[in-house]
Amino acid sequence: MTTENKALVPVWALATEAVNLPNILSEEGMTPARLSELRAVLATLADSPIATLEAHPISTRQERSGGIPLQAASPLAQQLSNLVAQTKTSVPSMLNEAPSGEVLYRMVVPAKVAAQVGTGLVTPMKSQAVAGGVYSALRDSTGIVAKATFVPVSGKAAVAGAASGSAATAGVAAAGAGAMTVAAPLVLMAVAVGVSAHAERQRQESVERITDLLEQLHEDNLKNERSELDGCRDAIDMATAILLDQGRIGLSLGLDSASHAISAASSRSEERLKTWQKSLDALPEGPVEIKALTEAFPSINEEGGEFRTHLELARLTIALKRRLIVLQAVEHTQAEETGNLFQSFTAALNKNARRINELEAGINSVLLHLSTLELKRARGVRNFMFTQGDVDELLNVVYRLRALGNNINTNVPQADIAIEIERSSDGSLVVFPPEAA
Repeated sequence: MTTENKALVPVWALATEAVNLPNILSEEGMTPARLSELRAVLATLADSPIATLEAHPISTRQERSGGIPLQAASPLAQQLSNLVAQTKTSVPSMLNEAPSGEVLYRMVVPAKVAAQVGTGLVTPMKSQAVAGGVYSALRDSTGIVAKATFVPVSGKAAVAGAASGSAATAGVAAAGAGAMTVAAPLVLMAVAVGVSAHAERQRQESVERITDLLEQLHEDNLKNERSELDGCRDAIDMATAILLDQGRIGLSLGLDSASHAISAASSRSEERLKTWQKSLDALPEGPVEIKALTEAFPSINEEGGEFRTHLELARLTIALKRRLIVLQAVEHTQAEETGNLFQSFTAALNKNARRINELEAGINSVLLHLSTLELKRARGVRNFMFTQGDVDELLNVVYRLRALGNNINTNVPQADIAIEIERSSDGSLVVFPPEAA
């Protein structure tokens, strides 16, 4: 794609169940701004989630990390293939296709669905982009892409199992007027893999930070906690691959042991959270002496320290638990015999996620409180005199406390999420963590 020729890009409107909507997607091309408006209308009018799927040809592949690979035989890959096969007669012949046959799919899921599938999964970008819109500058593997024209594509035929209870046999089906296509399993699998990729990226970041902190702390018990948690990754990776390829989890995977270790770590984090909350309540009103703060939160005034290590262990636990929760929700959905696949998935996800969301919210509340504390130096003979050392210490602690609240989003609405899927010429996929759309 180039920035000059207004390349044509097909876009599908995907419903998770049959809905009755007027034909608001015309057969003519539309701009990104127009697609943004239509997506907002679809999200408002439809009772069930309506996602949009774009297909951008990849001319040059760029190295990207953080994605989850899936084979060509995986349900998500088959869903994409079925969708394209059933609608290929609706795709304009002048659509630019890369010589390599590789495609970047971008599925944009409404904010109200994003709120269901992950608390704080993504939030609006600081660029103040229009809520619910597509990227102001479209991106593919080669970088920034502009001036794309979106062409609606509609399903022309039904595939057996499209509305059945089994995601393994589900395909796509035409859904009434216009370009609406029922594809609940496609949306479900894309969201499931995207959420899992997001949690895995958080896990990797937490492990890296914990490793650095433990090198400074030399605390064997905390090293053992880290090792026990990180040892759960293999079982979760294997279970993820099997479930997303429509298999069944056996006892030999060790997922039960991993689940137990993660639950135990979650309980430890909850106990530490209670201790932090009690310590905050015990702090005096007004400015707090640094000594009183460090007694309540050991080593919080240092670069590493016990408090920050406990905090990163809690974040690692939350990331692993989120991956486990997605697996449980997918497994539950695959066992369902009803046609409400996406609803079953989100219901199972929310049921299992409630406790871990409460833990994360509690930790964020503590960090926000700490980041807004007013500090003062310890009382002594020199009550009215500040040395350069006093000033430096006070400023360093203040900066470290403020940094605790930098990555906390409070009262920020959930954004639409964009899940990018790279499809190779052999049909295999790589699904990347969701980003704000």
